[in-house]
Amino acid sequence: MPPCQCCLLGLKPGIAGSIRHFGAIDPMLKRRLADLGVAEGSHVTIKRRCPLGGPIMLECCGQLLGIRKKEAAQIEVDVS
Repeated sequence: MPPCQCCLLGLKPGIAGSIRHFGAIDPMLKRRLADLGVAEGSHVTIKRRCPLGGPIMLECCGQLLGIRKKEAAQIEVDVS
């Protein structure tokens, strides 16, 4: 069965996937994420969705990160 493709924002807490493509996000944010170990091909797990339009908490390389929903909507992931 081929992996399902969707955006990071579409994943529910507890679901894991690998980053397929960074969309049209800010190059500085892309660089910052790369410095933290989040790059294309990295495995990420959604840990929590903060209420009231807050950030999405995800785990990558043993670190917990928070990113805005606006950026999470532009990151494509493969879910197997």
